[in-house]
Amino acid sequence: MAQKTVTLAAVAGAHGVTGDVRLKLFAESVDSLKRYKSFNDGALTLKSLRPHKGGAIARFAEITDRNAAEALRSTLLTVSRDELPPLGEGEYYYSDLIGLPCVSTDGTDLGICVAVENFGAGDIIEIEKPDRKKFMVPMTKRAVPEWGDKIVIDAGFAE
Repeated sequence: MAQKTVTLAAVAGAHGVTGDVRLKLFAESVDSLKRYKSFNDGALTLKSLRPHKGGAIARFAEITDRNAAEALRSTLLTVSRDELPPLGEGEYYYSDLIGLPCVSTDGTDLGICVAVENFGAGDIIEIEKPDRKKFMVPMTKRAVPEWGDKIVIDAGFAE
């Protein structure tokens, strides 16, 4: 079975002429990326990383000029799921929720979690029902009392 990877950032383009790249972050912060020395199964080795206009500027050992940096545009930076820090009580990684089956507290099959969004007020899970229609549920203790090998949704929030 292939090792599960998690995307932490994407290369938005080159920055300057020495091979630096601009990153769009999917991780919590620039500091959360600094714990990783390499990305994409060792293909990119991080030399430096700094915050920049809501994202970050990175330099990789393998990228030495602007042309090489531009060639990386749209490259996703991934790490193995096993490299992520352990979670505390009540915490989750979005990637762990996506693909999980969803059931209501009364046992009804609701579908599969296909996305986790955050529009500023908290996480919301998107569920695709067996008929391919989708609905969203807030990721709160009241609406989602448990998750693990499946996501259990309070029947009052199930559409």
